[in-house]
Amino acid sequence: MSKVTSMATRDFKIELDDVSFFQGMIGTLAGTLEEVVGLEDAASFVGVVGGKIGDDLASQYVAELQGQPPNAEVLGTILVHMKSRIGGTFRIETFDEDEIVLVNSRCPFAEQVKGRPSLCMMTTNVFGRIVATANGYAHVEIEEAIATGHPVSGAGSPVASGKCKWL
Repeated sequence: MSKVTSMATRDFKIELDDVSFFQGMIGTLAGTLEEVVGLEDAASFVGVVGGKIGDDLASQYVAELQGQPPNAEVLGTILVHMKSRIGGTFRIETFDEDEIVLVNSRCPFAEQVKGRPSLCMMTTNVFGRIVATANGYAHVEIEEAIATGHPVSGAGSPVASGKCKWL
């Protein structure tokens, strides 16, 4: 039997933690899907996953609200809260009785989202399921996306915007 060498017990100084590993895994998975099956099918696949995650999150927020129907401001706050819990930086820009406009300066997928627009289906479907659970219908549009290289603000942060609408 061999003895353990100092090299075997060394703490390697590499950029690796659980968050960056999973961001890299999701980014690589999305990029591979886009290359192999095409953007449309990759987005559909990511959308199905987002729908399932959205259903689960919607039920958790409904339980937290204890049967109180959320208004647009509360719905916007829920969406911002959910994204902040997973590393996104969203804020409510405007809202009225049938529309919420959100702005994002950091995607939870970090740098891995750039050039991988299929990952935007995760946001649209999760947001859509949460809003539709509350209102019966949702239409989510991402008008500008970090994934597609939309411009950087003067402060150096990418800014993406989108709308959640319902009838």
